[in-house]
This record gives sequence, structure tokens and C-alpha cells, in this order.
Amino acid sequence: MSSKETVVSPNESLQRVVIVHGYEASPDANWFPWLQRKLEAEGIDVAVVPLPDPDDPDTAAWENAVSAALGVPDAATAVVAHSLGAITALRVLAALPNWWELGVLILVAGFVERLDALPELDRYLAADVDVERLARSIRTRTVIRSETDPFVPPAASDDLARRLDAQLQVHTEAGHFMAKDGVTRFPAVLDILRSR
Repeated sequence: MSSKETVVSPNESLQRVVIVHGYEASPDANWFPWLQRKLEAEGIDVAVVPLPDPDDPDTAAWENAVSAALGVPDAATAVVAHSLGAITALRVLAALPNWWELGVLILVAGFVERLDALPELDRYLAADVDVERLARSIRTRTVIRSETDPFVPPAASDDLARRLDAQLQVHTEAGHFMAKDGVTRFPAVLDILRSR
């Protein structure tokens, strides 16, 4: 075993959560502050990554910000990413050198392909990510989607869940899981993290 590897017992509890927001969002938007407060009240270290220029995302700048916040994860680490934050988090994980492990990955309204509803993101989404390769390094994988998402078609999240060999959780009328959709609390995400 190399000196960079960390051995974590399978029952070690969650210690750190990195939350990655999406396009046109911020750390204090939607359900991110609620989730941060809940987790910190349980003694878990939480970083909600402030992504630069969220209205005009730059791939390298976003990936650098997430990489700096995440570092090298371990089995006591979780990543929760929303929308465009999902592909960003996946790309950062794919770029990690050598051995790594992640305890939990939750992708809300996740996708990795171009979206008809948001053609302005085509440049950001031009490169795919080797999702299948990542699955073996992530213990718990969940994709959460809504039937009424105006931006991310259900099939895009379903495809991501299949490629990641992840659990798929479907919410019937949650829109894009934003405050304007009435989603300012997200007990389903908290439940997944607590069950870790």
C-alpha cells in the first residue's frame, strides 16, 4: 500500500461533505444552506463550493474550485452536486491521480450530455467523462431526478444513473430542485447521507 492511501473502516461514519452548486446558483441558493446547517449540527464538516462566475461558467475555473475544496477524498467523504455541478464533480473525480475512494456521491438533476433547454452550456458540455470507470471507486452512488424538470430530461439523469451503476430516486413534481420550485429543504439527500 502506498503512503498516500488511507484505510477507512467500512463502518466509519461520514466526516466531510462537499456540496457543488450548479449553473446560475450560489452556495446560499436553493437547499444548500439548509443541508449545510443540518450536517454541521451533526458535527460533519461541510464545504459549499463557491463556483466562479456561475452565470457564465468556465470549465477549468469550476473544476479548479471543486478540486481545491475536495482534495483527495476518502470513504468518510461525500460529494453532493446539483445540475451542472454534477458533471463538474465527476470530471474532478476522473482527474484524481492514483488511488482514491469516495464514500457517497449524490447527483441531483445530474446529467453529462448537452441539453436542448440550455444550448448556452454546449461549450461546457462538449467533453464527456468516463463515468463507468468512476463507479468502482465510489461506495454509495445515487442520482436524484424529477419528472417535471424543465432543463434536464428524465432520460438524461436515467442514463447517468445507468452509466454510474447508481441508485435512481425519482421525485414526481420537484422541477429542477430549486427554491423557485419550492425546494428549500431536501430531507431525501440528508437521509442518504445519514444512512451512510
